[in-house]
Amino acid sequence: MKTTKESRPPRKPATPGSLGLPTASALVIGSVIGTGVFGIPAALAMFGPISLVAFALVTVGALALAVVFGRLAARIPGSGGPYLYARDAFGDFAGFINGWSYWVTAWAGNAAIVVALTGYVEVFVNTDHNIGWSIVIATIGLWIPVLINVVGIRTLGAAQVIFTILKVVPLVFIALVGLFFIKAENFGAFNSSGTDGWSAIAGAGAIALFAYLGIETASVAAGRVRNPKKNIARATVWGTVICAVIYILGTFAVFGTVSNQALRTSTAPFSDAANAMFGGDLGGQIIAVAAIVSGLGCLVGWTFIVGEMPNAAAKDGMFPRAFARERRGLPIFGILASTILATLLTVLAYTNFSNVFTTVLLLTVFTSVIPYMFSAAAQVFWLVTHRRQTSWPHFAKDVTIAGVALAFTFWALAGTGAQAAYYGVFCFLLGIPLYIWLRASKKNGYGAESPAPLSSTLSVGAPNAAPDAIASNAATDAPELEQIS
Repeated sequence: MKTTKESRPPRKPATPGSLGLPTASALVIGSVIGTGVFGIPAALAMFGPISLVAFALVTVGALALAVVFGRLAARIPGSGGPYLYARDAFGDFAGFINGWSYWVTAWAGNAAIVVALTGYVEVFVNTDHNIGWSIVIATIGLWIPVLINVVGIRTLGAAQVIFTILKVVPLVFIALVGLFFIKAENFGAFNSSGTDGWSAIAGAGAIALFAYLGIETASVAAGRVRNPKKNIARATVWGTVICAVIYILGTFAVFGTVSNQALRTSTAPFSDAANAMFGGDLGGQIIAVAAIVSGLGCLVGWTFIVGEMPNAAAKDGMFPRAFARERRGLPIFGILASTILATLLTVLAYTNFSNVFTTVLLLTVFTSVIPYMFSAAAQVFWLVTHRRQTSWPHFAKDVTIAGVALAFTFWALAGTGAQAAYYGVFCFLLGIPLYIWLRASKKNGYGAESPAPLSSTLSVGAPNAAPDAIASNAATDAPELEQIS
């Protein structure tokens, strides 16, 4: 049934213009560079140096996705990110499924981050890795960022900038200085996975993709960013480029300074690399502190994002109303509910999986690829249906980039493996009863009917403006978008 603007549930706008370009860039870098970069060299060790090839391919795909998110955010400068884009292009159900999948990704990802963070805390305490104490450390690690978030959006922004600086400096140091301590024998066999080359690259690529989760965070928080049409694209692309350089050089340095056999069982590979370079334990302890700071900084950003996306969806009637609750400009209910779920998953992972980090990591990658896939598809859909609004050179370039991003998501999905696919599909299906309940609830007064399409209800200045609302600006937007591609 066609709906009208009046049938939409009232929307409370996000806190406007709280985040500038530096803070938005820090949000991207801070959310992307977490403890994953500190733990991923160990997870990739089973594949050998061939995983560096996978990392390079994943970087190309991540950059294509970054450009896609920049393009989409310029047309739809509202909070919600992948949820918003899928809903506008493909309807309510697609929007809900993407919002649901992204939300699962965010809190499951927080569990993976805190598991890696705990490994670095255990450089100093619980060195025998007692599971009970590991769970206690991980739980504390999940809830400290919640306390930082509840203070308010401006404090969150300042904290994110500080954490980003503190985490990037030691990573750059190891990535550059480590190049002078590389020994060829540490790399081991080029492909040590026991499978053929393409299978090894696909498997390693799925793990490497986890390192780039978060490139879309600026678009998720777009409703809170100043001048989002320009700043989201710039923050997303440049943030991804900075992360890519650090990742590839850092992983290469660790592979070359720690033997492959030792790396496979390492819980703190960057600390082991520092110890191998400088001897003793001091270098490793410094890196461990940096990893802890990095993990906390990453969790601060993701704790905000894990509440922001369902907050935007709830205001559209696509998530339970409770997620629309805010305190001091922050989506407080979503933050608390999501952190509780992340805590439960962390406990489950420690008590049921032998390789905790890799298991949770692959589940997170599987659930994240679905929103990425729909976002790339939404970009292709917009380009095809609005072909006459862009020049042929811009159209050809954007379609190529979106096509690369879309193909990349299919490849990444195939590499996650059967176990991750099983748990991922299970999480995916759990969302369908919620969608049915939301649709039924609308008949009892919550939104009355499905919200009208974004393009028919929102304007450029609205928190979740849609492509059609600013289609007339497409020609003037193209030169601005060119600057970041």
